[in-house]
Amino acid sequence: MGTSVQVTPLCGVYNENPLSYLVSIDGFNFLIDCGWNDLFDTSLLEPLSRVASSIDAVLLSHPDTLHLGALPYAMKQLGLSAPVYATEPVHRLGLLTMYDQFLSRKQVSDFDLFTLDDIDSAFQNVIRLTYSQNYHLSGKGEGIVIAPHVAGHMLGGSIWRITKDGEDVIYAVDYNHRKERHLNGTVLQSFVRPAVLITDAYHALYTNQTARQQRDKEFLDTISKHLEVGGNVLLPVDTAGRVLELLLILEQHWSQRGFSFPIYFLTYVSSSTIDYVKSFLEWMSDSISKSFETSRDNAFLLRHVTLLINKTDLDNAPPGPKVVLASMASLEAGFAREIFVEWANDPRNLVLFTETGQFGTLARMLQSAPPPKFVKVTMSKRVPLAGEELIAYEEEQNRLKREEALRASLVKEEETKASHGSDDNSSEPMVIDTKTTHDVVGSHGPAYKDILIDGFVPTSSSVAPMFPFYDNTSEWDDFGEIINPDDYVIKDEDMDRGAMHNGGDVDGRLDEATASLMLDTRPSKVISNELIVTVSCSLVKMDYEGRSDGRSIKSMIAHVSPLKLVLVHAIAEATEHLKQHCLNNISPYVYAPQIEETVDVTSDLCAYKVQLSEKLMSNVIFKKLGDSEVAWVDSEVGKTESDMRSLLPMPGAASPHKPVLVGDLKIADFKQFLSSKGVQVEFAGGGALRCGEYVTLRKVGPTGQKGGASGPQQILIEGPLCEDYYKIRDYLYSQFYLL
Repeated sequence: MGTSVQVTPLCGVYNENPLSYLVSIDGFNFLIDCGWNDLFDTSLLEPLSRVASSIDAVLLSHPDTLHLGALPYAMKQLGLSAPVYATEPVHRLGLLTMYDQFLSRKQVSDFDLFTLDDIDSAFQNVIRLTYSQNYHLSGKGEGIVIAPHVAGHMLGGSIWRITKDGEDVIYAVDYNHRKERHLNGTVLQSFVRPAVLITDAYHALYTNQTARQQRDKEFLDTISKHLEVGGNVLLPVDTAGRVLELLLILEQHWSQRGFSFPIYFLTYVSSSTIDYVKSFLEWMSDSISKSFETSRDNAFLLRHVTLLINKTDLDNAPPGPKVVLASMASLEAGFAREIFVEWANDPRNLVLFTETGQFGTLARMLQSAPPPKFVKVTMSKRVPLAGEELIAYEEEQNRLKREEALRASLVKEEETKASHGSDDNSSEPMVIDTKTTHDVVGSHGPAYKDILIDGFVPTSSSVAPMFPFYDNTSEWDDFGEIINPDDYVIKDEDMDRGAMHNGGDVDGRLDEATASLMLDTRPSKVISNELIVTVSCSLVKMDYEGRSDGRSIKSMIAHVSPLKLVLVHAIAEATEHLKQHCLNNISPYVYAPQIEETVDVTSDLCAYKVQLSEKLMSNVIFKKLGDSEVAWVDSEVGKTESDMRSLLPMPGAASPHKPVLVGDLKIADFKQFLSSKGVQVEFAGGGALRCGEYVTLRKVGPTGQKGGASGPQQILIEGPLCEDYYKIRDYLYSQFYLL
């Protein structure tokens, strides 16, 4: 049998709930994504709570709440203690996302599910990987290799490839095949015939009919129309994910058109977010990287966008039309909710949604058709205590401190009595007059009390009371005291922890205003009131989610052609639609499990480890194919002296084999190649390529179906046997490697 693989959804199947899946590979348990929603519904985490202690490793795919929002809570409350793996942007931007979530909730409620310390603790030991970096696990995971690859949905977003004994398990959710301003498209199509593909059906029923240029034009025209009539524009956005694409679109358009309308990016961590992003250019699109290499132009040096971290700065901005990008996208908390309530009753204003709101949120309600005319909104605000409330709070805190001090002193007294029991070999301990002690405390302050008492408490083995003495016996050599260099190395987590208390810089440290907000311990309370909001403003939704549509998903899965397929994260209708399509066209092994339903997707292949003998390898001729080298080998299986299977040379001449062409031809690339050779070439109907006057070239699947059928594809050349035919065939052969 092949590598044992079981998949158990913990959240996020047959609905749009957060993503969290348990994948077991030969008994090693991966938790892939650990998401939560903006409602922070603890019932969603009940399946995770039952398996958290058995998790061996956590893989994070994207830096938003839906993919990593439950990580601090799971590590603090559910017993999750496994190492976490992510790319650098997912780690850094995910940390800021959780800061923003906490601060947004703390300003409007007594939020206690996790704290800033819990967030720091969860993220400080994340193991950061680069794209395509193969990381070999050790211990229980010996033999397993993990690697993140480009997903194309968010900065640092990853498709995870898990390999064991030559078999691949691919986890690919929320990917985008289209190249965007700040991101390259996914590399999912580079994987062929993995043992298992775990992917989502989120957009299986959605087909994108609008080209990117047309969509951007409609987006910008809609915003401009409302600004020109004196209206304001609100874009509810996430903290550090899809908002980056929107910022670039607006920045570039404002530069081209010379608009004077201000743009504000308002989150609790906006400054830190952009500081981080400016240092992540190597994770972005090729165009951004090349622009920086040639002209040192950083795309995220935003000249037309003002970064704000509190609502007061927005309120004090000059009056007039403005564009505000504010978190949260769900409108459940954050600055966006407050701004919506203020702007909703003005028909000149626009609320522009760029993604589908999470189920059960205010954003989802406003996106319904037809949109509501009135909505009931509970508005909460944290205000400092004052007057009698502040006096009562301080008295209560003082009372609690006195009680705590009394309990501590009683515990200390009991410990002292226990350690100073009757000892016939020791002298009577010194008696201290507590009245004198109190007098000393009253005259010199409370700091002297502990010094006086603690300094004269003898140990049980002492003959006479004395201050404690510690003999520091350091080792010395000819050059002085011997030191341990490791004692002076600054650890990454220490730097990250210290960064919160320093000014912001390019390393992404939090600016002073954000840090002071986090460290604000002034006594306060939350006041709430219900409002009926009249929705007179325009409500528009446009697709800037950065996900592949249904047609692209089907084509991508067909190209990857996995042996077994597991579908997750979509409403029931979309899941069943994609499941039936894949069963009919791609694979007979398609699964769509329910929550906590385990599906066994162990490969039917048998894998053996063999050793390549030196005699065999000395006669092998390799040919370079991309970053790899390939060769055809004729051999027989034998055993070495250590009784290990080995591939040995054939005892006689090997029988001839059919020629094998290795490579992947893209018709569009071949068209450019032929044009460079002076061949007149153009696309004909059905995806065929007309080469010259007589020859036509097309791709066909194994069953003769044109286009993206699963399995190996064939290249068909049609035309009379003439000079052009043989010339085109030679050019075609040159694109492959013959074995």
